[in-house]
Amino acid sequence: MGDVFLKHIPVLLNEVIDYLHINPSGIYVDGTVGGGGHSFFIAKNLNDTGKLICIDQDEFALEMAREKLLSFCNKTFFYHANFSDIKKIVGDIGRVNGILLDLGMSSFQIDDAARGFSYIHDAPLDMRMDKSKKFSAFDIVNGFTIQKLDDIIKNYGEEKFHKQIAKKIVSARSIAPIKTTLQLVEIIKSALPSKILYNGSHPAKKTFQAIRITVNDELNILEQTILDAVDLLKSSGRLCIITFHSLEDRIVKHTFKKLQNPCMCPSDFPICICNKKPVCRLITPKPVLPSAMELQNNNRSHSAKLRVVEKI
Repeated sequence: MGDVFLKHIPVLLNEVIDYLHINPSGIYVDGTVGGGGHSFFIAKNLNDTGKLICIDQDEFALEMAREKLLSFCNKTFFYHANFSDIKKIVGDIGRVNGILLDLGMSSFQIDDAARGFSYIHDAPLDMRMDKSKKFSAFDIVNGFTIQKLDDIIKNYGEEKFHKQIAKKIVSARSIAPIKTTLQLVEIIKSALPSKILYNGSHPAKKTFQAIRITVNDELNILEQTILDAVDLLKSSGRLCIITFHSLEDRIVKHTFKKLQNPCMCPSDFPICICNKKPVCRLITPKPVLPSAMELQNNNRSHSAKLRVVEKI
């Protein structure tokens, strides 16, 4: 796995470590451990009484993380689960000092053509983070109604030509099932105006994003996971979340704002009568972005945003 490690560069690493304010004897949770890039440096900052709980729904990612964190095996604990299960996993341990959720895909997931995440390499339509789940990209592309396809491509892909793409997919699959990523790419291309095909990002990027989000139910679980994570924090504990597209970032931003100011009273009320008290304070009023040096060294960091709250 050594070669794969070289391809996995943790995004906003220094910023995450700084904002977590690591207590050497504290308990920390990496809810999306990936290849263990962030976790390695969290564990490195812990003493022998500190603990790091590592969660990931991708079993291959967990194996990579175990290997990378082998020298910290006395203080790292691994769980194959979705980050939405954080309360079940951590609840019995007690309150924790800090939690990290990196919502991006690891480089090895993108680069492994067989996983079906890439629109560059041909592979079976898959896109499952958790390979034990049965529902895959194939089921969406070949089973969703034209309306459901239109909805997810519009709402999760923010794709301007969502109607045209949905129609082309349904038309193509009526002849034969769509089985591979490059088959789907060609269908998407056929739905787009020629000027779009050679202008900017890859023409299939937004549709692939929409399908991946749907396969892994990435957005529907996010707000509740944030609420659960904050509930697990000790006073002054911090939650750091890295997002990579506007849909995720919007949910994180709005949920953090509600935690900071949960009052539900009308704005013209002179005093609060709902008695909802702030749960957190916002540490990053604006998202933290990668430095110019990081952007130069890691192109995949260009859309990353870090937001942080601290439990009151």
